[in-house]
Amino acid sequence: MPASLLLTKLYIPPPRLWLVPRSRLVERLNEGLDASRKLTLISAPAGFGKTTLVSEWVAGCERPVAWLSLDERDNDPTSFLTYLVAALQTLPPKTGEANIGRGVLAILQSPQPPPIESILTALLNEITTIQEHFVLVLDDYHVIDSKQVDGILTFLLEHLPPQMHLVIASREDPHLPLARLRVRGQLTELRAADLRFTPAEASGFLNRVMGLNLSAEDVTALETRTEGWIAGLQLAAISMQGHSDTTGFIKSFTGSHHFVLDYLVEEVLQQQSERIKTFLLRTSILDRLCGPLCDAVLCSPSVSGQEIESRETAGQETAGQQTLEYLEHANLFIVPLDNERR
Repeated sequence: MPASLLLTKLYIPPPRLWLVPRSRLVERLNEGLDASRKLTLISAPAGFGKTTLVSEWVAGCERPVAWLSLDERDNDPTSFLTYLVAALQTLPPKTGEANIGRGVLAILQSPQPPPIESILTALLNEITTIQEHFVLVLDDYHVIDSKQVDGILTFLLEHLPPQMHLVIASREDPHLPLARLRVRGQLTELRAADLRFTPAEASGFLNRVMGLNLSAEDVTALETRTEGWIAGLQLAAISMQGHSDTTGFIKSFTGSHHFVLDYLVEEVLQQQSERIKTFLLRTSILDRLCGPLCDAVLCSPSVSGQEIESRETAGQETAGQQTLEYLEHANLFIVPLDNERR
């Protein structure tokens, strides 16, 4: 394993001591290990407990698990493949060859490495020698915006050995052939609607984990107000500690609370381009959005109202429609009201 690697990227996060058991989701993840499934995707916005859930599941998983926490530097294909091999080398020796991928690492460090497909073929052939079924987790895949890395992962998925299962946790859907995997029955998906805390989970989190003593009515009110968003519940609970009038606090708790604002600015808004920030700001006055309405609100000088109408009539997407579809793809806290992306 190269000495220059940051080994903490390969550490499996330990499950938290005080945790709300999520047996219904763990069961879904276990079902995803069926031989017909290649990929499990956990895709949801920031603060929905994706990494916490996977680490809880891994702690009880009977299969060996390799883990890789991705960062922006892994958009370089060589870095991505190097860390991928390093993660596979953390598997227990009895799982397979302890030196798996050593030849691939040597090739990657050569002055003129062969085509990526040749490297991947060699790696896949080595993976087929692994004796036991195992899991590879790629956490924080949303930091990847490299078409080359997406292509590497697509090739791996298309030729995945039967003893290997891939788990991806991401704030947005990766640019992988998800539709094809879905229709073939090779994909297991957990999304925001699945990860939201149920009223019972919210009660356990607020009263047992966070040490509050809320009534059932207060828990229901806060769970409804946050729509089961785990980070929102945690920020509310932190804010309530030391408050005597918790009922009054819950009634006044909104997305404008400074803890929530700080989190959303740091974890969500600062990650967006200036164009997306402008779109979000100008359309924030709307409760419900559609492409033509967003175009009208943005008042883009390059697109006239007549042009928007003619595009809609011709079935062509407007800039507003394209941006809304991007926001949905990126899990940026918008909720579709139909199944046709209108």
